[in-house]
Amino acid sequence: MMLLNFGNHVILHNARIYHTVLVKHIWLALCRQVTLAALKQYLQEDFIVVSLDFQFLSQADFETERIFSAAFARRFAAVLRRVSEAAGEALDRIKEYGDEGCALSVLFEGLSEFCGSAPKPVVLLIDEVDSASNNQVFLDFLALLRGYCLQREDFPTFQSVILAGVYDIRNLKQKVRPDSEHKHNSPWNIAAAFDVNMDLEVDGIAGMLAEYEADYHTGMDVRRMAQLLYEETCGYPFLVSRLCQLMDEQIPGSGEFPDRQAAWSREGLLAAEKILLMEKNTLFDSLTNKLEDYPKLRELFYSMLFLGERVVYNSHNDIIQLASMFGFVKNVDGAMAVANRIFEAVLYNLFLSEEEVSNRTFSAAGKCGLQCGESHETFVPACREISGSTVCIRHENGGFSWGTGAALPAGIRVALAGGAYPPLPCQ
Repeated sequence: MMLLNFGNHVILHNARIYHTVLVKHIWLALCRQVTLAALKQYLQEDFIVVSLDFQFLSQADFETERIFSAAFARRFAAVLRRVSEAAGEALDRIKEYGDEGCALSVLFEGLSEFCGSAPKPVVLLIDEVDSASNNQVFLDFLALLRGYCLQREDFPTFQSVILAGVYDIRNLKQKVRPDSEHKHNSPWNIAAAFDVNMDLEVDGIAGMLAEYEADYHTGMDVRRMAQLLYEETCGYPFLVSRLCQLMDEQIPGSGEFPDRQAAWSREGLLAAEKILLMEKNTLFDSLTNKLEDYPKLRELFYSMLFLGERVVYNSHNDIIQLASMFGFVKNVDGAMAVANRIFEAVLYNLFLSEEEVSNRTFSAAGKCGLQCGESHETFVPACREISGSTVCIRHENGGFSWGTGAALPAGIRVALAGGAYPPLPCQ
């Protein structure tokens, strides 16, 4: 609330903006839209909230500033048609812009007049703001928002502007402009930080498990299960939610897990993780698609995971900042690390599969065995218990071989065939 009262511009971004809740013992991941709806409802008593969604604007609406101004004015007026406090000549003028169109500068003069005459401060909230960012009209729109923000003492404007989307506004420039045209000045410096950790902590996971356990009496060790979930996911809400859903719905009655009591165990969690890693879902698609969109990001992950290179975490590096914004990496003692074990498994499996398809991965198979006697100590040794699991081993000489966890020498980087693996711990 402080950010809003002081007139800052707030950015809600990143795929991690979820709230995981337990309703009738069904695990649900509520996305950004639910957060914004709750925020709008909370603010309505003290502010006039204009909540827009750029998904309602087509690409054609961004062709020229006159067309965009008309589309924006129509949506603005439509949202406020049932808000009695917003009625007046200023809103009528904005409605006219929606019929006739106008230059962006004229639209903002009308918005300034509306804000100045409104009985309460006006908050502008725009969702999916990055879905329409590949054009100059959008840049001009942001520039005018910033201009009025800086001149608020002379020209009435919105109390706050909340822009929601996957991209941080400070990274949108990488999506909007070619690399040769990147600039680090206006309008990207209007943003105030939204420093809220959206990940779940062990206590939060334990609280939801305790509520579940009170009804189903599985006999699970709630605290231990919460810790195990956190170790696998580092508290990434969607992953916590999905793993719990699998243990509740799919694991019981399958194979060695005859009931919920058996499912809610360490072994049941690992079985759920294997199912999750075989799924095609929007989260994993987002992760892999970003590697295609940003080749340097792919190179960075590959060098970390398969070459064992340590990458210093520097928030001023554009590609590291981008990876952090997406929620794919974290800072561990000054070094960059993949955000959680499951993301690292997804990346391992993807790179191994790609190399296998291109006939490079298994070129050394049958030539370099587990007992080859070579040094493996240059690879990350942070192994958890993997005895008896089938693993793919990357050797120091660049070759690969298959074996079991029971035969592994120390100091090797491995990826389990089923998708699990031994990464750095959550920090």
